[in-house]
Amino acid sequence: MTNIIIAAGFALVFVMVGTPVWIRIVNRLGYGQMIRDEGPEAHLTKRGTPTMGGTVFIVGSLVGYALAHLVTGQAPTISGVLVLFLMTGLGFVGFVDDFIKVFKQRSLGLRSGAKMLGIVLVGVVFAVASLNFPNGYDITPADPHLSFLRDFGPSIGPYLFVVWALLLIAAMSNGVNLTDGLDGLAAGPAGMVLAAYVIIGNWQLRNSCQASLVPNCYNVRDPLDLAVVAAAVLGGVFGFLWWNAPPAKIFMGDTGSLALGGVLVGLAILTRTQFLLAILCGLIVMITLSVIIQVGGFKMTKKRVFKMAPLQHHFELSGWAETTIVVRFWLMSALFVAMGLGIFYLEWMPKK
Repeated sequence: MTNIIIAAGFALVFVMVGTPVWIRIVNRLGYGQMIRDEGPEAHLTKRGTPTMGGTVFIVGSLVGYALAHLVTGQAPTISGVLVLFLMTGLGFVGFVDDFIKVFKQRSLGLRSGAKMLGIVLVGVVFAVASLNFPNGYDITPADPHLSFLRDFGPSIGPYLFVVWALLLIAAMSNGVNLTDGLDGLAAGPAGMVLAAYVIIGNWQLRNSCQASLVPNCYNVRDPLDLAVVAAAVLGGVFGFLWWNAPPAKIFMGDTGSLALGGVLVGLAILTRTQFLLAILCGLIVMITLSVIIQVGGFKMTKKRVFKMAPLQHHFELSGWAETTIVVRFWLMSALFVAMGLGIFYLEWMPKK
């Protein structure tokens, strides 16, 4: 428990203090956010706001994780390192995308093919590595099974597992990116889901099959260190949210949104809660579906289902204030997280 508190605390302080420094650096270099012309007109006033803020909470999370292990004397685990690799790798892809936008002063960064290639390369390394590195109990960080609250069904094999992991990584990283359309809208729900994974990691540790073969035990390789990773990123995201809350002093950019999508999927895969992630991230799933419905509906009927997609822009054009949308969406996200944790706990409860 000590390393969880240390990781979250160090990351929080680092990002709270480091973000204003990053804002000054970005302002001095002139790296302001470009705004899509087809977006809501109200967003044009945000043009020039410092971006690539995800860089700060990525570094802060890494520092928090490292210091937690340094202070407690506990060695990092391969599970923790893999999730941080996925977060940092996708964050780098997003950083390149953001840099091209601000350097060339356009709303389009990397071409979609190049961006997806970067995501795939990082995802393949993560997925393949997660099927290796067994511990003394012959448990690897991930297993070629589908999972909800734990692994279920027959093995899908390593090749299909890698493809499945890539689909999850691409879907969630792009989902967080779509959610990041209003000040604080992505950081708040992501923080709630990370808090849930701190709880899940602790619960899996206390009911680990490696400690005792009790009913409903969890066969997860490094549950405690995954909770430490979640806590470190949670501290970083909360520190960033202080500066990203409406009106935002800085945006996370694709650097932050892709990194957050990566860490959420990494935690889901290695805690064996892949489908549970869809419930915990219900708001992100809903926003992503709004884009799919809008595009699909327009192609079939030539009519728009929403005034604008993603969903938050529909409510903007319906006259809702930005802060109203953000707070109400946060409340919805909290309900999804509470539902997911409730299902997780109820499944574990011993049956009479």
